[in-house]
Amino acid sequence: MIALNGVESCKSLAELLANLIPGGVVFGLVEKDTFVWVKSSESFTLDIFKVGNKLNDDTTTIQAIREKKVLVKNIPRTVYGIRVSIVSIPVLDDNGNSVGAFSIAMPKLHPVAAAFGDFAPIIAEMFPEGSYIYMSDLTKIAYAQPSKKFDMPTLPVGYELQETDISHRVIQSKKPIIEEVDALKYGEPLTIANYPLYDDANQNIVATLGIITPKNAAVALRGMAGNLENSLEGIAAAIEELAASASEIHSNEGSLNSTINDIIKITDEINDVSAFIKLIAEETKMLGINAAIEAARAGDAGRGFGVVAGEIRKLSDQSKSTVPKIKQLTETIKQKVDEASRKSDLSLDASQGQAAAAEEISASIEEITSMSEELNRLARTL
Repeated sequence: MIALNGVESCKSLAELLANLIPGGVVFGLVEKDTFVWVKSSESFTLDIFKVGNKLNDDTTTIQAIREKKVLVKNIPRTVYGIRVSIVSIPVLDDNGNSVGAFSIAMPKLHPVAAAFGDFAPIIAEMFPEGSYIYMSDLTKIAYAQPSKKFDMPTLPVGYELQETDISHRVIQSKKPIIEEVDALKYGEPLTIANYPLYDDANQNIVATLGIITPKNAAVALRGMAGNLENSLEGIAAAIEELAASASEIHSNEGSLNSTINDIIKITDEINDVSAFIKLIAEETKMLGINAAIEAARAGDAGRGFGVVAGEIRKLSDQSKSTVPKIKQLTETIKQKVDEASRKSDLSLDASQGQAAAAEEISASIEEITSMSEELNRLARTL
């Protein structure tokens, strides 16, 4: 209670305290039901606290006067547009009658709002690309703190919340929301996180706290990871095709090597036939010589037979002389075939190495592709 003769002292004290109380304050002196004196801080005022304003019977101040006791009441935002705590202290005359009240009104700030000016400038600078920290009440942005690297001029203090804004949706849902916003809305890709803030007394949502961070680096990293993944997929497809070609080459080389071996066998058979021809030629020559001897013994009767025997010897000699040529040719063929066989073996080994290398490259590409997918996943978390 305040004695009537102590009112002037209270007013003097209020004059001193008005701009010293954090968050602001309004002092008012009411006689009966009308404000006769008001002192507001520079940062806070209330329309109801004006000299000449009359109070309704249901106000805290009138109740305090009527009940002759100090009343403290938290006024919801719906009454004055801001949450307020009002303390009403009855003023008593010398007879103990209530003749008025000394009222004090202070904005009821959420602890986060009260500390916003202390923590927001620090946190805003903790992100590599900068950030924008803001706090809204139920209708507009009330506090904002840009960083040196990043600002949101389209969301200044006083900005009225729209239905599409995250803060508005958090207020409606009473749940935190974190969203990635593409460059179409604000000119660059952003991540916006917004959280509801509650009144400690009744757990009603009274404000939201949001932080906006640019995601240019993350988007660029994500694009690079996507391009890397696509490139690796193309390389992997080419490697698979190369591996398939190497496998086919290996198969063809194996078939060629088998064919060369068959040719070598055929040249060996030709040599056998040549040897057999040589043997026949020698035996034919012997038969021709024997025939000539017998023709000589027969005299004139065997003269014609002797001519034939001579021709047989000539054919035998010709056949015998042909055999070395055939042998020479077959030897040449065999040498060429042996050389081709060696090259085929080398090619076969090379194709096997190529196929193995292609498989190793393909395995490496798969590993790099897996790493690019992980890189892409990490980029999405930034």
